[in-house]
Amino acid sequence: MRAVDIIMNKRAGKELSREEIEFLIRGYTAGDIPDYQVSAWAMAVYFQGMSPQETAVLTEAMLRSGTVIDLSGIEGPFVDKHSTGGVGDKTSLILAPLIASLGIKDPMMSGRALGHTGGTLDKLESIPGYRTGLSADEFREILRECGYAMTGQTRETVPADRLLYGLRDVTGTVESIPLITASILSKKAAEGAEALVLDVKFGSGAFMKDPLEGEKLAVSLVNTWTAMGKKMIALLTDMDEPLGNMTGNFLEIEESLDCLEGRGPADLMEVTLELAARMVMLGGKAVDPQEGRAVCEEALAGGKPRELFLHNVESQGGDVKKLLDMRGNYRSAHRAELRAPCGGYIARIDAWKVGHAAVVLGVGRNRTGESVSPTAGVHFLRKSGAGLKAGDLIMEVYARDEEGLKAAIPQLEDALEYTDSPPAARKLIFKEVRASIDN
Repeated sequence: MRAVDIIMNKRAGKELSREEIEFLIRGYTAGDIPDYQVSAWAMAVYFQGMSPQETAVLTEAMLRSGTVIDLSGIEGPFVDKHSTGGVGDKTSLILAPLIASLGIKDPMMSGRALGHTGGTLDKLESIPGYRTGLSADEFREILRECGYAMTGQTRETVPADRLLYGLRDVTGTVESIPLITASILSKKAAEGAEALVLDVKFGSGAFMKDPLEGEKLAVSLVNTWTAMGKKMIALLTDMDEPLGNMTGNFLEIEESLDCLEGRGPADLMEVTLELAARMVMLGGKAVDPQEGRAVCEEALAGGKPRELFLHNVESQGGDVKKLLDMRGNYRSAHRAELRAPCGGYIARIDAWKVGHAAVVLGVGRNRTGESVSPTAGVHFLRKSGAGLKAGDLIMEVYARDEEGLKAAIPQLEDALEYTDSPPAARKLIFKEVRASIDN
């Protein structure tokens, strides 16, 4: 078998066999097939696409390129959630202890901030002592004890994805839906998830700006996961504006605690509960999303999810006492306020502009390896739809340094749009996507 023949078959629009896909991924990971041939294949996939069956085989081949976490001996079910990324999106921090309180295990492998989108690992590491670089044994034990564990991808986990992602980034093939699908699902399968709820975001603060493009990705992910013999439900959710009232690493830890105490902002709680409802349903604890949401609301009111959150912090090396003492006052000294220039209403807060301002503040990074600030961020005192008088405080802004603060303020001012009359309410949940193929 030759790589060039596989490239030509895909270029011609043919469906690749399992043997061809496995040969290509195995050879690339071993260093036997060069970058330039895999680049040509990726471009052929970009233009010709892949069937759900092809994408499932690609996902499985990438999965087998490295180690897979063994969850045997731990009682399930194992249900996880994945988001395609956004600004202020902290739902994972709330969902994991919530569903764990209902007897569902969540083996969560998360990522870091890149570009304008936030990273769950960076948020967790703003808690003093919290460790996200868990060994497989530590991950298993914390999952068994707490009901959920939070870790990052290691060099041994899906190395084919790490190689292929780096190649796609410099060959104009990042947006290929089959390649995005295999990248996401190979990592989720490696962590041991049996079922998955997917949050595909669209809008200015998402990678997919148009809901129709988001739906194409959701369909690909759901059908591929189903072809692998697993269960998935996807929700298309709005990311045109930041989610919740806080954007920043420790700030979002604080807001997650607010949510677990029943004091979370309405938009964040709406998206979180709709995702959680479907996780509970896939975990066999509810017959439909309506019952799942009711079960989740009851669990939050009982307080156990908050207890599990703090228990997980302690289990992963975090200092619970410091966390609670820092709450409300762990902020950078480089601070500014942004006030309303006029009366009226906030019509919109552009998530993309807020996300890029947050990177300037020190919340995120432009490239892998850059450091982030735990104390930088934005606290919104008013969101879209709020009535204003001139001089009303809209947001408090915190930066790593004065230079970042000065550079970010104009971007945040530009993110705000005003109107003389109340704007229409946003629809946060656009659509649910389920499998259109059989196992």
